[in-house]
Amino acid sequence: MNFLAHFFLSSTSPTLIVGNFLGDFVKGKNYQQYPDPIAEGILLHREIDSFTDMHPAFLDSKHRLVPHYGHYAGVVVDLFYDHLLAVHWEQYTEQELASFADYVYLQLEAYRDLLPENAADVLYYMSKHNWLLGYARLEGIQRALEGMARRTRFESGMETATEKLKNNFETFSQEFHVFFPDIIRHVSSFLSKA
Repeated sequence: MNFLAHFFLSSTSPTLIVGNFLGDFVKGKNYQQYPDPIAEGILLHREIDSFTDMHPAFLDSKHRLVPHYGHYAGVVVDLFYDHLLAVHWEQYTEQELASFADYVYLQLEAYRDLLPENAADVLYYMSKHNWLLGYARLEGIQRALEGMARRTRFESGMETATEKLKNNFETFSQEFHVFFPDIIRHVSSFLSKA
């Protein structure tokens, strides 16, 4: 999953939001350097990624893209699913996406001192360009894919993926709606045992 879904699955807990954000930047056992509530968010991030990578619906979406994007196909699906969550936001929560995005940025800013430099840089651009709200539009997904394509070590072709989403929108949507209720239940179970 990408940023929006990770934040959504943090159940509006400030420390889970921060930890979930840090999950992309804190590797190995380094999560132990953070206060327990934030470390829990980092571990939640890893649990979400592990569950996602093995879910049959996610794998169906990914396998459709492997011929075009190789090992970047999962990254593309992560972004597609953030778009689909944003488009179908009202099916999963009563809070408006814009107010949720503002809330997330506020929580992350409050913990800025704990963020490594690369995470702080991402937060700056994320909030400045309101990525979370932008994911609701294909143009926002296109910008994200272009940015990721520029940063990849090898030629990825990810900048062309928006066309695949448009051409297969219903299929990706169906797979997302199978997957997302499952990840919500899984995260709820995971957090209840934490």
